[in-house]
Amino acid sequence: MTNATKHFLTIDNGGTNTKVIIVDQDGRQLSVSSFPTDAIERRPGFREVNPGQMWRDIGKAVKAALESAGLDGSQIDGVVPVGHGKGLYVLGKDGKPFMDGILSSDSRAADLANEFESRVAEIYPISHQHVMVMQFPVLLRWLKDNEPEQYARIGHVLSNKDFIRHFLTGEILEERGDASGNNLVNLETGEYDGRLFDFFGIPEMLECMPKLVSATDRCGSIAAEAAANTGLAEGTPVYAGLFDIDACALATGVLSDDIFSITAGTWNINVFPSKTMAPLDGGCMNSVFPTGDTLVEASSPTSVFPTGDTLVEASSPTSAGNLDYVLRMMTADGSKAASYDELGAMLERTDAKYTDVLFFPFLYGSNVNLGAEGAFIGLRSSSERDQLLRAVYEGVVFAHRHHVEQLLRVLGHKPKAIRISGGVCNSDPWVQMFADVLNLPVETVAVTELGGLGGAMCAAVGSGLYGSFQEAFDNMSKLAKRFEPHADQTAVYDRKFEAYEALLTALDGGWAALRDMQNSLER
Repeated sequence: MTNATKHFLTIDNGGTNTKVIIVDQDGRQLSVSSFPTDAIERRPGFREVNPGQMWRDIGKAVKAALESAGLDGSQIDGVVPVGHGKGLYVLGKDGKPFMDGILSSDSRAADLANEFESRVAEIYPISHQHVMVMQFPVLLRWLKDNEPEQYARIGHVLSNKDFIRHFLTGEILEERGDASGNNLVNLETGEYDGRLFDFFGIPEMLECMPKLVSATDRCGSIAAEAAANTGLAEGTPVYAGLFDIDACALATGVLSDDIFSITAGTWNINVFPSKTMAPLDGGCMNSVFPTGDTLVEASSPTSVFPTGDTLVEASSPTSAGNLDYVLRMMTADGSKAASYDELGAMLERTDAKYTDVLFFPFLYGSNVNLGAEGAFIGLRSSSERDQLLRAVYEGVVFAHRHHVEQLLRVLGHKPKAIRISGGVCNSDPWVQMFADVLNLPVETVAVTELGGLGGAMCAAVGSGLYGSFQEAFDNMSKLAKRFEPHADQTAVYDRKFEAYEALLTALDGGWAALRDMQNSLER
């Protein structure tokens, strides 16, 4: 290790906000610059983003982060893209963008996903994935069926962060972890499998898939055009990067099944690393996780590839993003109905008995049925605004508990603790609610931008500064707070969660009728 302090810059592109974070080799967060991910909703269920505008906004944010940190581009030792998983970003046959990217909260292909999921046993032994509405192959099939002229122009298919890396370097590559979470990779071999493309009816797309790389691989350098847009120095190393789930798990030190990782942002993400894969009937997803006890030598073509670790995941777009939307809906002009300070105070002075209203946090999708929609249940003429808002907070945590119980059934025992990341960490009372609802200790990490820290750890390992992710975590991250469950609150939440699950079961046969009605109104 040299005496000069190393600086790493992460571009963390999420479904709600995009952030540029600069972190040093000791894990100190030097600056953060962010902007809203500007979603375009041209039709109900469509959530897209313009790539040109996204790249211009990223350039401005990188320059702002450098200025805030008091650094110039030449002082950045590595750049890493971190992005939301799933969704779809494509390039034409000329290697240039030609259509808007599709965000992971897009639900246009729900009917297709339902159809494929009904036959998922045919491919589960290959990909070890269930079918989700926002996965590559489902969206590609939707384009093939509904926008064939766009489909015919596709030359390369990329994940979000790999798309951003293309802007940075000009290279067209796909990181293996993201690809494995998109139902296109054989989890036994770590490579694409044509049988999966055949299953989804898109066999011609196999030749459009880029070469697979591993998270810590160096994937080119900052190109001249990217240097001009961002202020980064031409030639700065760029590493493959991570799906944001992986980045947050690494940043919180979730490197074995002793601890679960929860990310509560736009997406409700609950994961643990495992030496074995979750079975079909577990309802969970499996993907390549960039960690392990033994790492291959840096001279290998895939530096730092896992030795068998699988990330077992239960997730859905049912988390904290619901709160922002409800707050906007409660006002006529789209501004927030209450400040977060006011909401925090409300959570502090109330408890689990305060509201008897339940909320289904399905505004962007569901974790129980692809056709399920958001709802308040239990409204009365006496219901007050704050009771509804607290119900939203609780509904988000209940949606996480639904997934955590899936993970517990796979693992067979409780973890020692939960490590949590995402916007929820800005509210201690909300984190405490997670501990009470899950009846498990919940811990937070000192750095606020965990996607940025995970990305920096990826660059630190990829550059050889640290020899493993465990060493990077030991040097770059530390725990901040621990929240123990309160038995009296847990007892109340158990009763609420029982009612929450029972109502979802009762409604299970009715969501199709709701969707049929909605489709009839859209015609």
